[in-house]
Amino acid sequence: MTEEYLTLAEIKELLKTEQSKRILTLEQNYALEHANKFAKLDAKESRKLVKELIKIEPVTEAIACKIADMMPQHPAEVDAIFLKERTTLEDEASAKILEVVKKHL
Repeated sequence: MTEEYLTLAEIKELLKTEQSKRILTLEQNYALEHANKFAKLDAKESRKLVKELIKIEPVTEAIACKIADMMPQHPAEVDAIFLKERTTLEDEASAKILEVVKKHL
């Protein structure tokens, strides 16, 4: 079994597909409701954004998914995403991330 990171938009799409096949559990319904409220892009666009973000050093797939979910618009928001990481984010990388996110808004 492999681990794969998904954006909120991709989760939303998966749950909607699953909902058309069967009745979702309570937890899955809550997750779908959350995804409907907060997913800002569609699944294809969010995956495209993640692929672009991974090219920026030190962004990992997990962080790229968080960025795609949150769609930060200010450097402080990008810094908040990186707070738990053991690496410091350079201003240049933060600016690149914001530039890529802005293209997808």
